[in-house]
Amino acid sequence: MKVAEAVIQCLKQENVRMVFGYPGATVVPIYEAFRRSDIEHVLVRQEQGAGHCASGYARATGEVGVCVVTSGPGATNVITAIAAAYMDSIPLVIITGQVKSVLIGKDVFQEVDITGATESFTKYNFLVKDAKSIPKTIKEAFYIANTGRKGPVLIDIPTDIMEEDMDFQYPESVNIRGYKPTTKGHFKQIKKVVDRLKTSERPIICVGGGVILGKAEKELKQFVEKCHIPVIHTLMGKGSMDENSEYYVGLIGTHGFAYANKAAENSDVLILIGARASDRTTFGVKTFAKKADIIHIDIDPAEIGKNLDTYIPIVGDCANIIADLTKEITPIETKNWLDEIKEWKENLKVVRKPTDKVNPKYVLKVVSDMVEEDAILTADVGQNQLWCARNFKITGDRKLLTSGGLGTMGYSLPAAIGAKLACPDKRVIAFAGDGGFQMSVFELGTVTEKNVNLIIVVFNNSGLGMVREIQNNRSLDEFGVNFRTNPDFIKLSEAYGLLAKRVANDNEFEEVFKEALNSDRAFLIECIVDPHERTF
Repeated sequence: MKVAEAVIQCLKQENVRMVFGYPGATVVPIYEAFRRSDIEHVLVRQEQGAGHCASGYARATGEVGVCVVTSGPGATNVITAIAAAYMDSIPLVIITGQVKSVLIGKDVFQEVDITGATESFTKYNFLVKDAKSIPKTIKEAFYIANTGRKGPVLIDIPTDIMEEDMDFQYPESVNIRGYKPTTKGHFKQIKKVVDRLKTSERPIICVGGGVILGKAEKELKQFVEKCHIPVIHTLMGKGSMDENSEYYVGLIGTHGFAYANKAAENSDVLILIGARASDRTTFGVKTFAKKADIIHIDIDPAEIGKNLDTYIPIVGDCANIIADLTKEITPIETKNWLDEIKEWKENLKVVRKPTDKVNPKYVLKVVSDMVEEDAILTADVGQNQLWCARNFKITGDRKLLTSGGLGTMGYSLPAAIGAKLACPDKRVIAFAGDGGFQMSVFELGTVTEKNVNLIIVVFNNSGLGMVREIQNNRSLDEFGVNFRTNPDFIKLSEAYGLLAKRVANDNEFEEVFKEALNSDRAFLIECIVDPHERTF
C-alpha cells in the first residue's frame, strides 16, 4: 500500500476515531486516504484550532488527540497549540506534511524546519526519511505521547514519501532504548513518607494536573479519607478532588484563595503530587511552605527539586504511589488542623460586590448550581480563567479544561469543540473574554458545520481585563488594553448560525442560561462586565 494509506491504518491500529486538521498540498495524499477511511476528519478554520481541538479531545477522553496540518505556515500555525500541550503535559500526535525529501534545505515553497522549530516543546519529534519506518514511527509516537509524563509528539512526513509503496505490518510492541518511564514508586521512599506523616501535626496535600492525567482521582480520594489530610490544588489540579469533600480546601497560588495559601504556609509536611511547583503556584519560592518538609511525587524526575527543595522524592506514576501509600498509612489526627483551616476560610473569604452590570462570579455560581455533574467547562486565559477556577465548583465527574502553563488566549473555544465532539452526551460550556474569544472566533464555523451543541459565555469588558488590572494594581496609566471597536458579538454569532443573546446584568442571566441549556444548537451568551471588575 501507499505510505499515506499506511498512516491511516496505523491510526486505526491506535483506535483513533477522530482527527482534526486543515489540508494543504503536502498532505493531499493523506487526505485522499482519509476520504476512503472511516476515521472522522474535522475541518477546522485555522491550524492552531486543530491543535487546541485535539487537546480538548485528549483531555475529555484520556486518549491521545491527533491533528494533521500541511507544511510551512500550516505547521507554524499549529506551534502555539503544541507548546500549550507540552506545558500542560497533554498527549497529542501531530502529523505535518513536508516538502519533497530531495528539496529539504533548499528553501522551496512552504518549507520550514518544523522538527527543529518544535524541538524544545515537543516530547519527541520525527522527520520521516524512509517509507518502511512509518509503522514503527507512529507506534512509538503514540507510546511516547501517552506514557511517562505525557506530551505532544510530532511526525513530519515529506510528501514524496507519502506516495511511495510499502509492505504494511504494524508492530505489536514498543521497545525504545533509553526511554523506560518509572511507574512504581520505591518502597523505601514510600516507607519514609509514612514514617514522616506519623509525626506530622499539620500535613497538607497539594495536587496538580498530574493526578488527573494519571487518572488517580479515585486513589487520591481513598488516601485522603483514610489519613484525613486536607487538600489544596494548583490551577491544573482543579478537578482532582470533589469540592464537596470535607478535606477539600481550595486553589493556591498567585490567584488562589488566601486561606488555601495560608494552609500551605503553615503546614509542617506538604505532599506535592503531580505538580511542577511553578511560579504561579509558589508565588515566591523563598516563602512557599517554608515551615514544611516537602514530599514530591512525580513521574518526571526532572521536576523534583527543580523549583523546591525536596525532603523526600518519589518518582513514579501517582496512581500507583498513592495506592501504595494508602496501604501503608494509618489515620492521622488532624481535627484541630482542619478546624483551623475552616476558621481561616470563614474569616478570609471574599464577599461578592454588587454591580449594575454582570458579575462573573455570580455567573459561575449560577452555572455551578445548574449544570450536570459530568459537565465539562473550558476557560480561556485572562480574568475569565481565574473567575472560572475560583468560582466554578467541581463536583461529581465535572472537568475544567484550560491552558495553564503557556496561558494561551484563544484556547477555550476550539478545546470545547474537541471536548464536545469527544463526549457528545456531556454538557460542554466554553468561557472566554472578549479578547481571547476574538483570537479563535473563526472556529464558530467549525461549530456550525459539525453541529456542535456548545454553550459559549463571553465576558465582554471591552478590553484585556487581566493586563488592565495589572496596570491598575501598579498605579500605571491604562495603555494598549482597551478595545474601542469590538464587533457586535450577537450579530457575529448569528452570522455563523448560532443562537445568541446579550445579558446586561445579573438578573437577566439565569433565564437566558436556562434557554441555552434547553437549546438544540449552539448558543452564545454575551455578558456585559464592568471594565474594572477585579479577579478576586
